[in-house]
Amino acid sequence: WDYDTQWGADRSRSGKGPRSYGHLEFENTEVLLEVHAEYNVPACFAVVGSAALPGERPYHDREQVARIHAAGHEVGSHSFRHEWLPKLTRPELLETLRSSRHALEDCIGAEVTSFVPPFNQPYDYPAGWSFSRSERQEVKGFRTDLGILCQALAETGYRFCRVAHRSLLQRTKEWVVGRRIDQPSELQDIHGIQCARLNTPGGFSSQTRLLLEENLDSGGLWVVYGHPHSILEDGPQSIHHLRELLRLVADWRKAGRIQCVLPRQLTELSRG
Repeated sequence: WDYDTQWGADRSRSGKGPRSYGHLEFENTEVLLEVHAEYNVPACFAVVGSAALPGERPYHDREQVARIHAAGHEVGSHSFRHEWLPKLTRPELLETLRSSRHALEDCIGAEVTSFVPPFNQPYDYPAGWSFSRSERQEVKGFRTDLGILCQALAETGYRFCRVAHRSLLQRTKEWVVGRRIDQPSELQDIHGIQCARLNTPGGFSSQTRLLLEENLDSGGLWVVYGHPHSILEDGPQSIHHLRELLRLVADWRKAGRIQCVLPRQLTELSRG
């Protein structure tokens, strides 16, 4: 779950200016904690670090962040104030990573080692033949690409990152067939950070459920994500779709066909 709060709404890159969904992040998370407990499926909540500081909604709720951790979910970092990372200088990048991690660890009393970039960017990763025209056009001079981000994550004590880059070869194949091509993935080591690539469309709709079902016996990782503020909307992240997915996951897990693994557990397995 990308737990943006009003910090994320203020920095919306939709082209329509700041938005006002921040209060929904907190209200809907209360619902999510109940639903995840009902199906006994853990999740990782990637939290904007400033939300864990003392203060009022829609920017802060230190107690809720602590409850997420107490309920058995992982608390990861989503930067300090939902910054768009490609434009940050190296000192600014290190500052948001450190500040977010320190605020979250102080709140939950446990180590924070996982990171989810706001807006799923940077996409630009030349070593993986992934190139972002928009990032390159918008940011002149120093630009944080995925390699630089992972170096900074390793320097500031993180071990895991969710990434969204897609290689030029994959984009070409998708252009030819006219649709996304998603397959089970494996962890990728980028400068000492274990990275799991987004390989499902956002949300929990039938498209996502079918991808999982068709590949249950293939092995590999699937990364599924959404935003708490979106679960009451009529779309792929709706609570209806979420309940259906969690019900299937619970059934598949009972049958021994799937495991639910948190990012911190993935990094522990890779280190072991």
